[in-house]
Amino acid sequence: MNPAAKGTCIEFEDVVAGYKDFMILNNLSFKVPHGSITLLIGPNGAGKSTVLKTLFGLLKPRQGTIKLNGKDITGSSQKALLAEGIAFVPQGRNLFGQLSVYENLELGGITLGMKTTHERIPEVLEFFPRVKERIHSRASALSGGEQKQLEIGRALLLRPKVLLIDEPSIGLSPMVVQDVFKLLRKLADQGTTVLMVEQNVKSALKYSDNAIALESGRLVLYQSAAEILADPKMERLFLGGAHTTGATGATGATGTTGTPGTPGTSAVTH
Repeated sequence: MNPAAKGTCIEFEDVVAGYKDFMILNNLSFKVPHGSITLLIGPNGAGKSTVLKTLFGLLKPRQGTIKLNGKDITGSSQKALLAEGIAFVPQGRNLFGQLSVYENLELGGITLGMKTTHERIPEVLEFFPRVKERIHSRASALSGGEQKQLEIGRALLLRPKVLLIDEPSIGLSPMVVQDVFKLLRKLADQGTTVLMVEQNVKSALKYSDNAIALESGRLVLYQSAAEILADPKMERLFLGGAHTTGATGATGATGTTGTPGTPGTSAVTH
């Protein structure tokens, strides 16, 4: 399906955000379609994780607008964003190691109330049979892959409309990484919108619909994942910095144009 046909779920419009006086995102604009996986790529410091933190309310935009399904959510609190259906799985391990798998899941549903949480836990565990088998084990006793699955499961308790996930493959074996990507693909196919930062770009692209390349907090390329994978210059894009192909679409034609921040858009930042 044409991504544009799915309609817009997330929209950034001229967003400026950062830390104290140091701005990371610089007038960033893009749109993410419903029920898709959009991969954020670019060199270290490009602003990929900052996009997720800003969208989830961990950072307040200095200017610009962020919309969810057409509703202005700029500057909303994390509690309000959770209520809107946004869940965030941050980078690294964020579990209570001394608590059991079940207790960690209970804490993930704390905003739902215990009755609803207990009803939803079996539903979530169906996605993770290995974690289900260790429901009474301490979280610290799980493998790295099982811990990441538990983190994702905790987010899924909220039945999110939007799932933000930062570097899910860190510390995982290649086989487990593929399992995580397959799960994200299944969630997107069921209607969840996924916005992901991932260092394992080539593998992630195989499961993604679109990719947004950032440099210095600006959008330099927004292309379908399939087109990027078919581009023989892909290595230049990922290893040489996004600006090296910023004016080149995935088909190799220069000066690709389109609505800013939509698939098929390229831009030069210098």
